[in-house]
Amino acid sequence: MNNRLAINGGPKTISKNFDWPVFSESEVYAVSEVVKSGKWGNPDCSDLVKEFENEFAAYCGTKYALTCVNGSVALRLALIASGVRPGDEVIIPPYTFIATTSIVLEANCVPVFVDIDPGTYNIDPVKIEAAITRRTKAIIPVHFAGQACDMDRIMEIAEKHNLKVIEDACHGHWAEYKGKKLGSIGDAGCFSFQSSKNLTCGEGGMVITNDEVLYDMMNSLRNVGRVKGGQWYEHHYLGCNYRMTQLQVALLSTQMKNLPEQTRKRHENGTYLNSLLSDIKGIKPLVRGVGETLHSYHIYIFRYNKAEFNNLPKAEFAKMLAAEGVPSFMGYPQPLYKQPLFQKKNFMCYAIPDYVDYTKVSCPVTEKACYEEAVWILQHGMLGPKEDMDKFAEAILKIQKAVTT
Repeated sequence: MNNRLAINGGPKTISKNFDWPVFSESEVYAVSEVVKSGKWGNPDCSDLVKEFENEFAAYCGTKYALTCVNGSVALRLALIASGVRPGDEVIIPPYTFIATTSIVLEANCVPVFVDIDPGTYNIDPVKIEAAITRRTKAIIPVHFAGQACDMDRIMEIAEKHNLKVIEDACHGHWAEYKGKKLGSIGDAGCFSFQSSKNLTCGEGGMVITNDEVLYDMMNSLRNVGRVKGGQWYEHHYLGCNYRMTQLQVALLSTQMKNLPEQTRKRHENGTYLNSLLSDIKGIKPLVRGVGETLHSYHIYIFRYNKAEFNNLPKAEFAKMLAAEGVPSFMGYPQPLYKQPLFQKKNFMCYAIPDYVDYTKVSCPVTEKACYEEAVWILQHGMLGPKEDMDKFAEAILKIQKAVTT
């Protein structure tokens, strides 16, 4: 067996391609039927879009679902419709995609960063309450990588302080918390259908809710401020055209038929990979058993300890792992508050109070995850047979042996 690392010219541990998206002639047919119909857009009379929204809501166990152009807009619609005002504070984790916080700025609200739990990398409920002030109006828990947040505790805190809860479930398609679909527990739940997501049509988003008033406002904001019963050129609120097209919905409706089985597969592979990596010194899978009953593993994350790899920096380890054929990545290089946007307060026209200073923010767990610990395996790598998981573990052991002997 050749143990020379692939990054140094040796053979890869895994030589297969992990293709994404996965599709068949069914998607091609569905899109072609829309093209041939000549009805490509999404006016209010679009039956295809409404059927998909109803199907998505039924799967999630909510009364309403609303399509839109992307997951960022889904979050934006939910936050603005929830009634926030300029200067209000919104609690978010710093270990997430920029959109979770940029939409807060776009609503003229103040992002308040609360550190993550070291076991799950989700927002730490213990630290949420300490961050609440009289200006706090909402919490956006992110089900990062598809791992459910501690929603029981978060909802208790929100109820106590009369706060809105908007779930960022952009990684959590079909994942569950205590048997409930992610996104269905808070006041609203938001999803992304961007190219990398577990359910994709290239771009697109969805908001789900059980609140009719919230739904009607989001629907108006999505549809240029129009309201039910109003005229086409009658605009009541400061909305925009955030509607999804029928072409996108045709793809999603077909792709969604495979999502339950794909989610089950990712969940099983993630559980199995946890058992393999737990036996490797210096490698710790993220914690399970904190309420998730189905994990979507949009990202499989493990914690890397360089001390067991001859002090090899995380970034170098991640490059070696990717070279071995594992569809992996070092993850976020820094917390959100370290981005130039926040360090320089490049907020342009948004009314963020002068007292806000992100140069003084420190979230030690997030910083350790970014700089030292977190390594990601991407979701399409979790759809293969168990033998792929064996190879992932083998690649890690190969690197460890190469750098320590």
